[in-house]
Amino acid sequence: MDIDGFWNLIEQSARETEGKEARLRWLQEQLARRSAEEIIDFQSWILEARRKVDTNLMWGAAIVLYLVGTSDSFWYFQMWLAGLGRETFERVASDPDTLADVPEVQRFLTMQRDRIPRTDDDWPEFESLSYVAPKAWEKVTGTERDALFDALEARGHLLYGMPHLTDEDWDPEDDEEAARRVPRSHRFIREFYGRA
Repeated sequence: MDIDGFWNLIEQSARETEGKEARLRWLQEQLARRSAEEIIDFQSWILEARRKVDTNLMWGAAIVLYLVGTSDSFWYFQMWLAGLGRETFERVASDPDTLADVPEVQRFLTMQRDRIPRTDDDWPEFESLSYVAPKAWEKVTGTERDALFDALEARGHLLYGMPHLTDEDWDPEDDEEAARRVPRSHRFIREFYGRA
């Protein structure tokens, strides 16, 4: 499975289903019809996507916009970004300060500001997207997911269970620093809450 095949599956899962749980089931069923090698490919692309957005700049932009807090929530947020599809993901990955322009982000922030009840489908987290390939792997191969992880490591992937940030650290709660690092997001959230 090449990168186009990966993104086609991610995007088709959104078109074919409603809600995160249905998307996960759909993806798992699709992967379970494929070879073990393609399942490894899919998980490789998941890891590649995660690496692109596993940065202090992305985490900072997400904190400034009140989308995440803890390292756990940022980890799950990375998968949510991938779930938005290739175009949105690549745009935000190349410039985290464009997060404020994403319609799904604006919708969530509006619900949050206006105290509209939210469901799991509304939150900017999609942890279980990380587990689709391992579950399909177990079904297809009849082996434990450790064998999948071994195959990924053999391809040169470093596996870790939490954010592994490699860019410059900074404090997104420092107003001046946030305004300098992610000016668009900083300005957007201040205007959004009437604090401009």
